[in-house]
Amino acid sequence: MFQIFTKLADWSVLALGLDLNEKFTGALHFFIEDTTKIFILIYLLIFIISLFREQLSPEKIRRYLKGKNLWYGYFLAALLGIITPFCSCSSIPLFIAFLTAGIPFGITMAFLISSPLISEIAAFLLFTMEGAGPKTAFAYIAAGVMISVIGGYLADRFSLDKLLNFQFVEPNKSCSCKCSCGCKKNTKQKAVNLIKNAHFFAWETIKQLYLYIIFGLIIGAAIHGYVPIELIGKYLGTENPFAVPLAAIAGAPIYANHAGVIPIIQALLLKGVPIGTAMVILMSITAISLPEMMMLKKVLSLKLIALFLGYLIVSFITVGYMLNWIMG
Repeated sequence: MFQIFTKLADWSVLALGLDLNEKFTGALHFFIEDTTKIFILIYLLIFIISLFREQLSPEKIRRYLKGKNLWYGYFLAALLGIITPFCSCSSIPLFIAFLTAGIPFGITMAFLISSPLISEIAAFLLFTMEGAGPKTAFAYIAAGVMISVIGGYLADRFSLDKLLNFQFVEPNKSCSCKCSCGCKKNTKQKAVNLIKNAHFFAWETIKQLYLYIIFGLIIGAAIHGYVPIELIGKYLGTENPFAVPLAAIAGAPIYANHAGVIPIIQALLLKGVPIGTAMVILMSITAISLPEMMMLKKVLSLKLIALFLGYLIVSFITVGYMLNWIMG
């Protein structure tokens, strides 16, 4: 199914008359194949997800969770995080909306961890990419859900809501919630509007991400074509017992989205970096960022932010070693 992108890259380098044995040709082939694949897949996946995302609201979720087991809520929040915006900063307004709606604190924390940590885009791209595949995509989702659920549980278990810089507001129950937009449109018109909105959101997402994606692809292509395996192995290979914590610490200060990081992860995997180490880099870059922490300071105390960061770093390192042991 995805061979069309490989064939397009093959045709492109041959049309340019490039030597297939040159490093530059290998890097360019990587860039062309992944550029076409990523942009098309991102548009299609965001379009489809947007059709469902339009139906969600914090108040609907609060009513749905009422009376249900907290563990059910943790898992639901983790899964909901997968289909919400995949930039860490863009998940915070929804996190605050959940708190305002009166959703239990542990469940909101599970969502806060999951939303930037797990992305439907990243999972799908890992599933389709050479060097990754279904096992890598499954390991990525499973690890993210586990970290999110346990994080939500610990937040409730130790009553960390006491460290919030946020006052819970009782949801407004006097609202009649009647539609004021003349909702007597026929089903066909609603479907047309839904499709238009999905296209708009998918296209706007592409416009916002394309520079990050291209930058990530350039780095990935450079790693793929020029960085020797020996150098990668020295710092991030199985021979270095500290490769996993090094990956977690190195990725934390970097602020990027999944679509821009995935090409780099693929290049590292193709160079022989273990799956666990590569996943730690992906999770650390996308789930921890200085802009996110600055925004969270409005809601979480410094002590809670420190606990939040510490939990994520320790979780990433633990998951990295486990994945390297299980899938190595």
